Amino acid sequence: MAGRPEGGEEQHSPTQRTDAMKDISCKLLVIGAGPGGYVCAIRAGQLGVDTVIVDFQKPGGTCLNVGCIPSKALIHAADEFLKVREMAGGSDPLGISLASPAIDLPKTIAWKDRIVGRLNTGVAGLLKKAGVKSVTGHARFRDGKTVEVETETGIQVIRAEAIVIATGSAPVELPSLPFGGPVISSTGALSLSEVPATLAVIGGGYIGLELGIAYAKLGAKVTVVEAQDRILPLYDADLTRPVVKRLQALGVEVLTGAKAKGLSKSKDALLVETANGEEAKIAAEKVLVTVGRRPVVEGWGLKEIDLDRDGRFIRIDEQCRTSMRGVYAIGDVTGEPMLAHRAMAQGEMVAEIVAGQRRSWDKRCVPAVCFTDPEIVSAGLTPDEARQGGREVRVGQFPFSANGRAMTLQAEDGFVRIVARADNHLVLGIQAVGAGVSELSAAFSLAIEMGARLEDVAGTIHAHPTQSEGLQEAALKALGHALHI
Repeated sequence: MAGRPEGGEEQHSPTQRTDAMKDISCKLLVIGAGPGGYVCAIRAGQLGVDTVIVDFQKPGGTCLNVGCIPSKALIHAADEFLKVREMAGGSDPLGISLASPAIDLPKTIAWKDRIVGRLNTGVAGLLKKAGVKSVTGHARFRDGKTVEVETETGIQVIRAEAIVIATGSAPVELPSLPFGGPVISSTGALSLSEVPATLAVIGGGYIGLELGIAYAKLGAKVTVVEAQDRILPLYDADLTRPVVKRLQALGVEVLTGAKAKGLSKSKDALLVETANGEEAKIAAEKVLVTVGRRPVVEGWGLKEIDLDRDGRFIRIDEQCRTSMRGVYAIGDVTGEPMLAHRAMAQGEMVAEIVAGQRRSWDKRCVPAVCFTDPEIVSAGLTPDEARQGGREVRVGQFPFSANGRAMTLQAEDGFVRIVARADNHLVLGIQAVGAGVSELSAAFSLAIEMGARLEDVAGTIHAHPTQSEGLQEAALKALGHALHI
């Protein structure tokens, strides 16, 4: 995000100049160097568009710096540590044993930070290679064609023919549990110096569960507090059932229908109103709040250009155009799904539009991945969504318990499911839950984008032994002749 971080507006007036820095004029200005912004700038540069990108932090945005990448690094470290702990406990079925496992969390965090640093450097290099000029500072609109940037050396004015807003999103803060002290956001959870003995996670969505499971594997006693009647409410119950089973095996306590009320007076426990209306106290050395993210629409002069809004978000059309001519918006600031790969696809499209090409947003699906244990992937329509409006569908489901590769990986929980129209067998959606199924997401999306039918998927030779065979078998099941179940 490129606007001023949460906490207020600039103290100077929009027209105040602190020095005589020369104004910059360009064809395209991108505000925000997250996944959407930097992809937009790189593609524009490749197409010969004179491009400037502005952000107050290192390139990569939330995803690279404090989100997708570092969280997956922590999840991997937690997975490896759990394997070692199980070996030390003598419960490893492979016959591997060792003694006294321990984790040096600061060393783990340093490893994670090195990965982030390498990617920061890589993105900066790609921007430079594409001929994009990078400006570090806090951007603020003066009008629809002019932005001023508060840099370390003064106010830099930038005039552009087209502007892309890619300011991203920020964690939602609860009034009763403001961030600070023992209360942390996902950003804080990725930079702890030690594993907390007890951790309360408020919010049973994908962010809370990904991090909660990781810390449970690292040795914390984790409790999840979810206001709705089940975890991961955006996914159907069949997909989340294996995750619930795994949470129980890891000793994670889950309170559904419960509401967090605040910290205890001693600040070492979370006060919760349970589903039956009683008050409970949960021991919590740290309280991780993951109740959603909100678009960053404050701190960069949105009032100066008065864009139409769609609730909290900036309203856009199928070409990511806002209500002001020449101003585009992409990524989290434009609404759900708040996913990095959606922002990247939008950014690439807008760059090509600015370069004079004809493009519009006609994606059939945006895959969603939940990196819990086991992982969940959903692309396109679920069975219930596909049946809306009275449409008849065919559904095929294949369990990993019948997949040889899954057995050898000790990963038999879960399944692959395919949804298609009953009349012409057009694939409408594919979902899976299981170990490592995130790597199947591209195949799922490709089938839907290419307009595949059940016969296309079933007739494609899938390598054996792999988990991907589950996709072929699910299609065969939908056609009525699965081979291995």
